[in-house]
Amino acid sequence: MKSYIIVTPCKNEEDNILQLADSIINQTILPKRWIIIDDGSTDSTPELLKSLTSKYNWIHVQVLTNQKRDLSFHYAEIVNNGLNFALHISKESEFTCDFLGLIDADMILSLDFFEKIITEFENNLKLGIASGTVTYIVKGKRIIEKGRDNLPIGGLRVWNKKCFLDTGGFPISYSADSVSNVLALLHGWEIARFSHIQGIQTRETSSAEGLWRGYKTKGKSDYYRDYHPIYIIFKFFKYSFNFPYYLGFPYFYGYIVGIVKMNTKFEDVNVRKYYRNKHLEVINYYVNKVRSRL
Repeated sequence: MKSYIIVTPCKNEEDNILQLADSIINQTILPKRWIIIDDGSTDSTPELLKSLTSKYNWIHVQVLTNQKRDLSFHYAEIVNNGLNFALHISKESEFTCDFLGLIDADMILSLDFFEKIITEFENNLKLGIASGTVTYIVKGKRIIEKGRDNLPIGGLRVWNKKCFLDTGGFPISYSADSVSNVLALLHGWEIARFSHIQGIQTRETSSAEGLWRGYKTKGKSDYYRDYHPIYIIFKFFKYSFNFPYYLGFPYFYGYIVGIVKMNTKFEDVNVRKYYRNKHLEVINYYVNKVRSRL
């Protein structure tokens, strides 16, 4: 079985980090290193991390200066630096690192998570990025997160190291996980999300900064990546007609903020074209579906 390193960014995760740690420490295949990047936590997170490093010499903690929580460019920079540091450790320590994992601090992994996902890579040498599927515990039952397409998600993913290097690392961008998926596809790699490989997320996606701010960031992100305006309208109605119903408004407001205040979009034109072409496919699909009913 090939080896892997995990990177986890965290900030004020005293309620979550030990649950994640327990699920990683008890993996059927342990990582070579687990690098946790503490982005200036002001709660008891630093003390909890210190207790972990005192017990396990393969857990490393990097501490950054105190900054506001930011899930856009700052988060992408933290992740990219952490993953590159993981490669540096692998080289300096002279051990093999075949895969790089990005696991967010609010996840709890199934104990065979990495064994299963590495098996998928070994069965498909063209697989560049893979992720598990997010689940939530609702009234004691495990529920799979709805509304996601079959693409690798952000904080529950693994790269083939060759793919990571081939695509230039983790992109500094809004929605860097999505951009990373596109870059892998454009470089000839395959990507996948596996429903039988699961992690429990202890809070709702995009809620770490509050849902209003989180969906505003989504809107800015979609402008930055050059989403088609008609697709933006589709998403506005999607968020507006699903509970809690108001989220279409911060999303659309964020998109308008992007138009008014942003002076640039993602620099790789091929990535922007990919998004535009995909959205045109979706738009045409629904247009044809409506026509067929007339």
